[in-house]
Amino acid sequence: MHHDQELLQLLPAAALVVTPAGAILRANAAGVALLEADSEQALLGRILGHFVHPMDKARSSQRIERVKEPGHAGRPNKSSEFRVRTDKGQLRMVLVASVAIEWQGEPALLMCGMDMTHQSEIQEQLRESEHNFRRLFDNMQDVYYRTDAQGVVQHVGPGVRRVLGYEPHEIEGRTAESYYPQSKDRDAFKVAIQEKGEVADFPGQMVRRDGVVIDISISSHALYDHLGQFAGVEGIYRDVTQRKNLERELHRLATTDMLTGMANRRAFLETAEAAFHAAREQGTPLTLLMLDVDHFKSINDRFGHLEGDRALVAFSSAVMEGLRPGDAVGRLGGEEFGVLLQGTTLPQGHEVAMRLLNCVRTLELAGMDAVGSHRYRITASMGLGTLRGSDRSLRDLLDRADQALYQAKREGRDRIALADADLDGQGY
Repeated sequence: MHHDQELLQLLPAAALVVTPAGAILRANAAGVALLEADSEQALLGRILGHFVHPMDKARSSQRIERVKEPGHAGRPNKSSEFRVRTDKGQLRMVLVASVAIEWQGEPALLMCGMDMTHQSEIQEQLRESEHNFRRLFDNMQDVYYRTDAQGVVQHVGPGVRRVLGYEPHEIEGRTAESYYPQSKDRDAFKVAIQEKGEVADFPGQMVRRDGVVIDISISSHALYDHLGQFAGVEGIYRDVTQRKNLERELHRLATTDMLTGMANRRAFLETAEAAFHAAREQGTPLTLLMLDVDHFKSINDRFGHLEGDRALVAFSSAVMEGLRPGDAVGRLGGEEFGVLLQGTTLPQGHEVAMRLLNCVRTLELAGMDAVGSHRYRITASMGLGTLRGSDRSLRDLLDRADQALYQAKREGRDRIALADADLDGQGY
């Protein structure tokens, strides 16, 4: 028995020997420390149930009775957590296991306990942290996703319901490409991920469940296995359709002439600059047409500026109707306009100009002056220039077409003039 008592003291966990009625017979040092008693002697004879929290007493008693049953002899109860109040009034969470034994020839119970208070606090913190994370994850506007190396979606967050209208399980197991309206968007994303390993605010589009195409922004990074091989992609994407629409509208406002709906001067010249360099590099023809409404000042003077605006709108509509797909037109200022004819020779450009000239001639407008309503017509003067090998910049071509325009005005208006330097070999 002396040997048993030594073993009891050597146990690292708290150990108490109690009678079948629950009175404490022995306590090792760890048990004394757990119950915050002054000594083992201070615990002897006391009822163990007095240390158990009232809410756990019934459960504790049931476990003690169970372990005392004859058929249960030698079989410990499964460990279970109980709230215990120490001699100093501290509340602790203790993991307790019990088994029926014989002590000094009499039946007894061996109670082993481990202080789990700190672990319980950690678990509670983890539960709270997980709860907060889950709440944030479920309500975030971004969509978390992860794919494997083949692009199959392994996991997607609940935000996909708001962004694409699908349940997560409807997306998981399918390839991410299934939701791209244009394969080039997905291909560009793949190239960026493979080259850089990550992307931030990468643009693209996806198709919602209802068929609506939305703009998205993707921030993701590549995943690699233990061998360093590409294993997939993980990241988030968000719906930026509203932002993109605003950007598109701001761009439209910055590049569009508000009266006519054509490109404004800046936008037209940017397009012409790009076309000029492309034609030079590729050796393709490029023709530029400058247009000016004849006697426009007289319309303003006779009918007022409001009617002048109406005349410009009608003129612009007639010009746009007479152009071919791919032709670019812009208002350069006042009543002056430019038409860019890419891949077009001077003879072909002259045909387009003649069509535009006739479209304008057929316009019949009505204006109100001090006397009453009057119907009137408008005409236009046009100057035509074509790209030459000696042109060093777009300005050379613009100047030539502009000079041709003023030549048309000098020759009587309502006509087309070709730049002198472009007449060679053209048969005009």
